[in-house]
Amino acid sequence: MEKPSAVIGAAQDAGDIGRRMGAAALETDAASHSSAQTQWRATVAARLPSRLWPQRRMLIPAVNAHTGEPVVFDRHSGVDLVDAVAASTANGCGVPPYSIGDSRYIDGGYRRSENADLAAGYARVLVLSPFGGRSRPPLDWGMHLGAQVDELRARGTRVETIFPDSNSRDAFGVNVMDPSTRPPADRAGYNQGTALAGQLTGFWR
Repeated sequence: MEKPSAVIGAAQDAGDIGRRMGAAALETDAASHSSAQTQWRATVAARLPSRLWPQRRMLIPAVNAHTGEPVVFDRHSGVDLVDAVAASTANGCGVPPYSIGDSRYIDGGYRRSENADLAAGYARVLVLSPFGGRSRPPLDWGMHLGAQVDELRARGTRVETIFPDSNSRDAFGVNVMDPSTRPPADRAGYNQGTALAGQLTGFWR
């Protein structure tokens, strides 16, 4: 996480983060981009319960690695669901920028933390924040979850945020990118969700 932290620290504003992260990712991209992309696509496809876009509205954010501009994919974008998810999760560090057509994309998290603002217009919004609302960019740039929640509530939306409890945080460990933490994190998240089921049922009614 040192590399993205350094890039974010050098950014001048929110828009500059996407440009700098995209440029850094493209500069360090390995010559084996094609094989890396094929492998990442297969990994993403294996983790999805379906490779088809749902009929209900689903938005998947990413950032154009060449321009730093944000993009939001949906089922009308002409992009396969697997490619949209792969692009949105290409963090530019362990996973190189992901190609779709003539463009390459990096993690949608460089657009805004959690991207909760994409739910604007809904009466109720449930936000699952695995990192507890933390944000590396300066708070006055308005990229953090708290700013987005305030925006939603100012428009009349009822918002509930769920952060990891102590068991979930312990399961994540110090390196959230460590694959070995996934099984215990899954179990801890399931247990937390079960404990919150009654509260969330009331939220949706």
